[in-house]
Amino acid sequence: MLDIFALFRAMPASVAQGLIWGIMAIGVFITFKVLNFADLTVDGTLAFGGAIAVMLILQGYSPIVVLVFSTIGGALAGLVTGILHTLLGIPDILAGILSQIALYSINLNVMGKSNQAVSVDKYNLVISLRYIPQALIVGLIMVIVLIAVLYWYFGTESGFTIRATGCNENMSRAQGISTSTAKIIALAISNALVGLAGGLLAQYQGNADVNMGRGAIVIGLAAVIIGEVLGDAFFGKYMNFALRMGFAALGAIIYYIVITFVLWLGLPSQDLKLFSAIVVAIFLAVPYLKAQSVSSFRKAARKGAAE
Repeated sequence: MLDIFALFRAMPASVAQGLIWGIMAIGVFITFKVLNFADLTVDGTLAFGGAIAVMLILQGYSPIVVLVFSTIGGALAGLVTGILHTLLGIPDILAGILSQIALYSINLNVMGKSNQAVSVDKYNLVISLRYIPQALIVGLIMVIVLIAVLYWYFGTESGFTIRATGCNENMSRAQGISTSTAKIIALAISNALVGLAGGLLAQYQGNADVNMGRGAIVIGLAAVIIGEVLGDAFFGKYMNFALRMGFAALGAIIYYIVITFVLWLGLPSQDLKLFSAIVVAIFLAVPYLKAQSVSSFRKAARKGAAE
């Protein structure tokens, strides 16, 4: 029989993990929604950030300091993708795939093997699944601070050039904006957030694995899409930039709550990727079906008026 109390006991851990992935979702939001760039680097960047964090902790570095290096490592990964795309003319998807493939080997070299572990009993980790209340507080504070900083940055001239490039690249170029520079900066910021999320996730679960980022882009897109649908439902045209980032993070939390619910139902764990794809497809279809519904009503109204 299903134990409803077991489901409620698992929810705080799902929210804590969702907050970590919410940071990654904000990074995906920047490339996918703001820059209009399909960046697949994130699968490798997440593992790269985790590998850097774990290996530096094992070398005696502070768990707080290693997050800075994870962030810088992620930014460098995004920088490479940006250079491949802007300077070498490689299409955005292929540039991301190339960086992702390269990062797999880089992560193996960084860790020396496919998996490295750190224990919260030996190291004073920033966040750990052993201490869920602390993890919830740390995750929430980091998400709020990052949204505030990004909201400020994208209100500056540099941030506006990125947003303008994503809206209309040709028009931006005609206005004298260096769209190549804007893309590189946006990719660096996006992957910096993903690298930070990787460093936090490695500490949270107590290990870094070369495959820990596999499917991260699907989770990130699911979070962004879920958040966008919910945000439009609640705020509609009043959704500002900060709210959009906040709802992207909320989308990651909802995603992990749904996954926890699926596991609680006893469905096979090997079907999680299939279920993830179905969830993303449903939320992708919602805006389109809603637009089609409105359009159908308008057509019917015009037809009735004509008659």
